[in-house]
Amino acid sequence: MKFDLKGKVAIVTGASKGIGKAIAFALGKAGAKVVVSSRKQEVLEEVVDDFKNLGIVAFAKAANVGKAADCTDLIASTIKHFGRIDILINNAATNPVFGPIAETSTEAFDKIMDVNLKAPFVLSNMVLPHMEKSGGSIVHISSVEGLRPGQHMGMYSVSKSALLMLTRVQANEWGQKGIRINAIAPGLIQTKFSQALWDNEKILQYALRQIPLGRMAQPEEVAGLALFLASDLAAYVTGSTFTVDGGYLA
Repeated sequence: MKFDLKGKVAIVTGASKGIGKAIAFALGKAGAKVVVSSRKQEVLEEVVDDFKNLGIVAFAKAANVGKAADCTDLIASTIKHFGRIDILINNAATNPVFGPIAETSTEAFDKIMDVNLKAPFVLSNMVLPHMEKSGGSIVHISSVEGLRPGQHMGMYSVSKSALLMLTRVQANEWGQKGIRINAIAPGLIQTKFSQALWDNEKILQYALRQIPLGRMAQPEEVAGLALFLASDLAAYVTGSTFTVDGGYLA
């Protein structure tokens, strides 16, 4: 067994940049045909052009995963374009608020849950009939904030914690169908999503003091684990959560 995904088709949400783009690239270099998705088609087209120049077969499909209709369209377009779905990486996430949960509006609550929790639930259910045919791998991108409450990131933490339980429930229910579901909980990764943390030198230095390895990671350092979980090397791995946090939770 090896990191060989030839003949496989993967969907990666939130794939226009950061962790999602790095994962899509890793899967593509391992031979998978990749559907990259996020909200802006023009940005995705640029990603696909870059990938194609590197020998990766990729297809761009814009979708706001917080909307069920967009999720349906994403799955249908993937089947129409590639004919199958073997791998689903639920990476898209949002965190529109920074502050105490008592000050979080119900509108913000709904947006966070729709994207961070409901979308992985909906998309997983949608790919289920396709994966039942020959097995498959689903990877949810959670966060260390789902394992330890993040300061001023309360509702984000709640959504990411619930995603970890969704991982375990799906693994328990779908194992006999030959479908594996695992979660990755990244720590401080240098992406645009986390820029508010590492762009502030005082906040960054405080965060780095909590990390035994003493640095933040690059998106590619998450992608390797996602590649492993998507591949046959992880054929007996399901229902697990893996941290990529430099020892933050050690």
